[in-house]
Amino acid sequence: MTAHADLRAQLDTLTTEAFRQDLAEIDRLSTLDIARIMNAEDATVPAAVAAQLPHIAAAIDAIAVRMARGGRLVYAGAGTAGRMGVLDASECPPTFNTDPADVVGLIAGGPSAMVTSVEGAEDSPELAAADLTALGIGPDDTVIGISASGRTPYAIGAVAFARTRGALTVGLSCNAGSALAEAAEHGIEVVVGPELLTGSTRLKAGTAQKLVLNLISTITMIRLGKTYGNLMVDMRSSNEKLRARARRIVALATGAPDAEIEAALAATDGEVKNAVLVILGGVDGPTAAELLAASHGHLRAALTEAR
Repeated sequence: MTAHADLRAQLDTLTTEAFRQDLAEIDRLSTLDIARIMNAEDATVPAAVAAQLPHIAAAIDAIAVRMARGGRLVYAGAGTAGRMGVLDASECPPTFNTDPADVVGLIAGGPSAMVTSVEGAEDSPELAAADLTALGIGPDDTVIGISASGRTPYAIGAVAFARTRGALTVGLSCNAGSALAEAAEHGIEVVVGPELLTGSTRLKAGTAQKLVLNLISTITMIRLGKTYGNLMVDMRSSNEKLRARARRIVALATGAPDAEIEAALAATDGEVKNAVLVILGGVDGPTAAELLAASHGHLRAALTEAR
């Protein structure tokens, strides 16, 4: 059997590649009817994610332990899956004030692959190993391989290499019994079924990946003390809208009047979490910083010490 025939045989077994005979004439329908069908398909994704919540939660708890020790969270994928990882990683610094090196998105073929396909990149486990070597991956880090099919060599190669370096590994795919989940310590298989357009995993599979990565990064950051209740007290105020949001967050957390909020933010160089501690804990800016450092950034623990 030729290499192409072997790959075709593999694809024929994947749910994400299955052909929907009932949609074979979808192009003959009205735009509204197509939109209704597509919307109904998308509505099935959250239930598929829900079925994997115990596995997702177990992975998050393991990730948070390592990140609390200074480890990094690294996503690795190709094509749409890789782009989802890069997107999620890029949102962490403005949302949670993380260092850009703390959550990293690797896409097969490098940054240019975000907009242009890089020939053969997704087929290379060696490229994944080289990318992770460049990061100096180690035991406190987590590598999440992302692949809708669960067979992408780059994603599997990333997980396999990470395990040799003692890192925690997670495999996120959209097919049951995937090679990626088998290669990782934590397998997450969100089976969303055949796509509206045969094999177009930017659709339901991409939505599922986005939802799972939202869960992983957001809940990990909650566990790391990056929030206070449901408030983003570690957000970075990098523009006027975010500066206004910062003041609103301090107001929601403390109930303080505007003048007190402005004074607290001025005393803490605009750090929302520190300003909340200044107001609720009745401490000055430097003391707030010391208490948060001692509590590893957990505002509730720092408040307990301040009181």
